[in-house]
Amino acid sequence: MAKAKNNDETTLDLSSIRKRIDAVDQQIQALINERARYAQKVGISKGELAAAVDYYRPEREAEVLRAVLERNEGPLRDEEMLRLFREIMSACLAQQEPLKIGFLGPEGTFTQTAVYKHFGHSVRGLPFSTIDEVFQEVESGAADFGVVPIENSTEGTVNHTLDMFITSPLKVGGEIELRIEQHLLGNLDGLDVIERICAHEQSLAQCRGWLREYLPHVELIGVSSNAAGARRARDEKGTAAVGGEAAAEVYDLKIMVNNIEDHSDNSTRFLVIGRELLAPSGDDKTTILVSAAGTAGEAGVLHSLLQPLATRGVSMSRIESRPSRRKNWDYIFFIDLDGHAEESPLSKALAELRQNSSLFRVVGAYPKAIR
Repeated sequence: MAKAKNNDETTLDLSSIRKRIDAVDQQIQALINERARYAQKVGISKGELAAAVDYYRPEREAEVLRAVLERNEGPLRDEEMLRLFREIMSACLAQQEPLKIGFLGPEGTFTQTAVYKHFGHSVRGLPFSTIDEVFQEVESGAADFGVVPIENSTEGTVNHTLDMFITSPLKVGGEIELRIEQHLLGNLDGLDVIERICAHEQSLAQCRGWLREYLPHVELIGVSSNAAGARRARDEKGTAAVGGEAAAEVYDLKIMVNNIEDHSDNSTRFLVIGRELLAPSGDDKTTILVSAAGTAGEAGVLHSLLQPLATRGVSMSRIESRPSRRKNWDYIFFIDLDGHAEESPLSKALAELRQNSSLFRVVGAYPKAIR
């Protein structure tokens, strides 16, 4: 039987390991600062140290993060490695002035969480009360980019976001997929003293089964956001809320019950909106807005419109219709396509599709969400 190491040997081993860790930490810190200096040179190459928005390239960032995933051999999970590199890039970019990111607020919403997942924490988040305001502030230049919800995996499309693109000149510059964990929040002593639950209608719908089973007699009140519901839970006796960990932290609430969403894979997709179309990143998605050159009731109009996509072998991942507001029963289609609008075969398919359309616009060509 092998003898156990004595305390002196164990202490020596731990001391040696800690010294190695300290040496590695020193190297990491030096390399991060070296990276930051190169980021400064990128800004200076514009003629002077420009604002972050002047040299922030989302397509380049996507390439870097994909390379991080390809290199990762563990033991850190891909998710953790991505988060670390996002924060490093975010800090390097913010040396002169942080990016200003508008989002559907107030603070503590899932949209704010999506902002930090995509841009890192070295940005200045600007919460706005409506999706319209987010678009307006990005259009005016008060915000560099915006983040708005577009669809939930169980409750479907956020139609108001789609409608904004009909009249807005803004472009989609990225997408974010966020796993949504809904918790019952409050500062109450138990479920039996809850009189009402305040949350956004989408969150209430995502937890419909759990609420029906465990709190069937509680009043459900839809509010403008989960953060607004959390505020009421903080301030009102007998009120609880539904929301994420961020809302619990911001409004000083306890998580009374974890993960009350009905589907464990509940996710929400968000769009990053900006003022410019992006260059290809190597793994992209294109969103177009299109209306058929024919009457809505005419047989085969939509099939004819989309035929160039099938002919060119372009994959369509999503299609949604919205009233055009030009005349009754006239519709605009929002279509997500695989590939970048400037690259073949998609570019050739879009050229043909444009010829058969009464309305056509590339809403965005952007890197696919990096998971």
